[in-house]
Amino acid sequence: MKQFYPNIPKIEYEGAKSKNMLAFKHYNKDEKVMGKTMAEHLKFAFAYWHASNYDGTDMFGTGTIDRTYGENEARSRAKAKADASFELMEKLGFEYFCFHDVDLCEPSPTLSELKENLAYMTNYLKEHMDRTGIKLGWGTANVFGAPRYKHGAATSPYLNSYASAACQVKNALDATIKLDGIGYTFWGGREGYETLLNTDMAFELDNLARFYKMAVEYGRSKGFKGTFYIEPKPKEPTMHQYDFDASTAISFIQKYGLQNDFKLNLEGNHASLAGHTFEHEIRVARINGLLGSLDANHAETTVGWDTDEFPKDVRSVALSMYEVLKNGGLEYGVINFDSKLRRPSSDELDNAIGFISGMDTFALGLKLAAKIIEDGRIDSFIEERYSSYKEGLGAKVVAGTTTLEELEQYALNLEEQPLPSGRQEYLNAIINDLMCEGL
Repeated sequence: MKQFYPNIPKIEYEGAKSKNMLAFKHYNKDEKVMGKTMAEHLKFAFAYWHASNYDGTDMFGTGTIDRTYGENEARSRAKAKADASFELMEKLGFEYFCFHDVDLCEPSPTLSELKENLAYMTNYLKEHMDRTGIKLGWGTANVFGAPRYKHGAATSPYLNSYASAACQVKNALDATIKLDGIGYTFWGGREGYETLLNTDMAFELDNLARFYKMAVEYGRSKGFKGTFYIEPKPKEPTMHQYDFDASTAISFIQKYGLQNDFKLNLEGNHASLAGHTFEHEIRVARINGLLGSLDANHAETTVGWDTDEFPKDVRSVALSMYEVLKNGGLEYGVINFDSKLRRPSSDELDNAIGFISGMDTFALGLKLAAKIIEDGRIDSFIEERYSSYKEGLGAKVVAGTTTLEELEQYALNLEEQPLPSGRQEYLNAIINDLMCEGL
């Protein structure tokens, strides 16, 4: 088989002292952290769209990266892209991948062509999966890019768009089932509005819920036992998206009774666009029992849009992985990497190095998160901070056995005293100390 990345070897773990840019310095898939290997904690998934498709195009210019894979004919190019993708996955040690329907195929101007092309390429991918043992994390349908979705897909005021989205989702779900995916993602890039002046929000949200329920009913009828995900994002491309953040998406899931089938797929960059941190979004999902899968992308915070940067902030990743460890891991999902190169980063080495750097960052973050938990000072501080609810009247509050009258009587007899410090400085210093331990 033709090699598309001849200058990229199989990436091996060489340790922190290695200067080899094509080697893992911290991600050692067999290293045990809190009783599990790194590979078990960090179920990395190769994201087909940016890793294999993105050509450097942005709103100010055309592409700078050749994504033709040496082929001029459309279907041959789609097959070559699959060959190249699996070559890179193997060399980087990925055990999973993710896709949108239109990522896999040659351009398909009609829905009937897209259905045919997707079925063909799904069969081709299955051959690669059987050969390599690489599994499908999740699939999804791109129901935001085509002109037919300019007013939305499952929230469109036009039935033709709604039905078109149903067609694409059905076929993408069929592909996911055929490839035995762990999950299926809904990302509502245009499920929202540009202005309330022309929008019936109640109708659109009800219609979106009806759409999701039809997808669940169809998937389960075809034997899909995986998890359905909603991926929150506040804006971009739509001015306001209905899945604004984790809290909003959870409210939607609970209102429409979807919690038995749905969880959240959370992205760091989407969290920052919503005014949150990644760890905040993960905690909100975790404490509501709806943490599903993670998108590893983080934000370039000096830019006001979704840049899909590789994670490179160890502290931020550590706080995120702390939440994952507290959750007992990612039982229902993977950690997907978009590998969206910048326009000036335009060759195969950049693609590989971005993955290596991101995976090393997660390995460091995982180890730091484990150290925070094993050190115990932060968890002990939090437990002590809420200790007034452990006994007496506080315990009655937790048990739901007190009343406003009893609390009033207690409060009237209190002597005003200063409250203890929250010790944010101390807690941040603990993380820094643990991060720099051994330097």
